Amino acid sequence: MKEQKDIVRAYRRYLKLQRGFSPNTLEAYERDLWRLLDYLEGEQKHLLDVQLTDLQHFAAGLHDVGIGPRSQCRILSGVRSFYRFLQLDGYRDDDPTELLESPVLGEHLPEVLTTAEVDALKQSVDVSKWEGHRNRAIIEVLFSCGLRVSELVNLKLTNLYIDERYVRVFGKGSKERLVPISQTAIDELDRWFQCRSEMNIKPGEEDYVFLNRRGAHLTRTMILIMLKRQAVEAGIQKTVSPHTLRHSFATALLEGGADLRVIQALLGHESIGTTEIYTHIDMTTLRQEILEHHPRNLKNKA
Repeated sequence: MKEQKDIVRAYRRYLKLQRGFSPNTLEAYERDLWRLLDYLEGEQKHLLDVQLTDLQHFAAGLHDVGIGPRSQCRILSGVRSFYRFLQLDGYRDDDPTELLESPVLGEHLPEVLTTAEVDALKQSVDVSKWEGHRNRAIIEVLFSCGLRVSELVNLKLTNLYIDERYVRVFGKGSKERLVPISQTAIDELDRWFQCRSEMNIKPGEEDYVFLNRRGAHLTRTMILIMLKRQAVEAGIQKTVSPHTLRHSFATALLEGGADLRVIQALLGHESIGTTEIYTHIDMTTLRQEILEHHPRNLKNKA
């Protein structure tokens, strides 16, 4: 048992130091790994003796206990990462996950808001309250910069280059990127900073851009709750979350003619394949473009 814990600790160091994972990601990987280790303990199987069939039975068990396909894929991705580490670090000569299959997922595309709907979302905010200008700035920064919610809550004043109109963002794996910020977002931030300057800020929290009423930086849950509330106030029937605004940012760029590689860089995606799934043009728009501009349709009109 001690050897197993030592291996898990070594794996955690590998994820933190070599892969550059954030504390939240580390916790998720370790939690999913212990799910496998608990299963192996019940089967009286040592993690270094595991074969493909053992992992296939483990994967089948995830389905049997009601874990959804997307969560199954995440867990099995973590298992593959773990056994690749064991092979890389010399604990094993082979990788038993090479032929391990994950459930097939249908392509899931989140809701997209139009610019008019984003404006309605902002207009629904009550700016007579102190947090109103903060919430409007949050909505605009998410939409104008396409940030992940984790990037937004950790955004620092020292990451803002207002004169140059750039924001420095630290994404997954602490990877840094520069994202342009719109004048509309800058104006909303200026109004929020006027309110922020009158707050009592907790020691150590002074550099965070967005704060709660206690003077500490916001959590992801707080932002999600705020957006859902404002969607109801704005009469928007779509499911709205921080990810919705990020996706709307990417989709607006794509529909405006931006190159997919540029969008990939702005979003901080490692793989262009992720961007291809993440961004899409509404099929109705595509159909209308073909009807209006394809020579066969122009001939028929004539």
